[in-house]
Amino acid sequence: MNGMYQARMREALALAPDALATGDVPVAALVLGADGAVLARAVNEREKTDDPTAHAEILAIRAAAAALGDWHLTDATLVVTLEPCVMCAGAILSARIPRLVFGAWDEKAGAAGSVYDVVRDRRLNHRVEVIAGVEAEACAALLLDFFEGRR
Repeated sequence: MNGMYQARMREALALAPDALATGDVPVAALVLGADGAVLARAVNEREKTDDPTAHAEILAIRAAAAALGDWHLTDATLVVTLEPCVMCAGAILSARIPRLVFGAWDEKAGAAGSVYDVVRDRRLNHRVEVIAGVEAEACAALLLDFFEGRR
C-alpha cells in the first residue's frame, strides 16, 4: 500500500512546480478514490486567483466532490506534498476524508501532527488516518528551493 502512496506522491511532486508559473508556493494535492485512481488533482492557486483559500488541498477536495457529485469523500485518500494547514485540515474533516498522506512536515503551520493535530483531535466527530513523510526529502527540497529563491 505504501508503494502506491510513494508513486502518487511522486505524481504530486511532478505537478507541484505548476504553481510556480504564477509565483505560488509549489504544493500539489491529489484525491484518490477507493480503488486508488486519481479523482482530482490541484496545485496552489492563491496568487493566480487572489483567493486566500485556494490551497491545493481545498481545490482538489472541491474537484473530487464535483466529480463524484457528493461532498462525502468517505472512501477517498488525500495525497499532498506538504502537511496541511488548519484551514485544509478542517476541509479534510468536513469532507469526511478517512486518510491523509503527506510528504514534508510544516513546522510553522502544520495541522496534522507538527504544530497542531486537528485531523486526529479526539474531541471531534471524525478522525483521519495520517501517513506522514512519504517522499519527505523530495517534498521538502522543492519547498526549500522555492523559499531560498525568494530571499
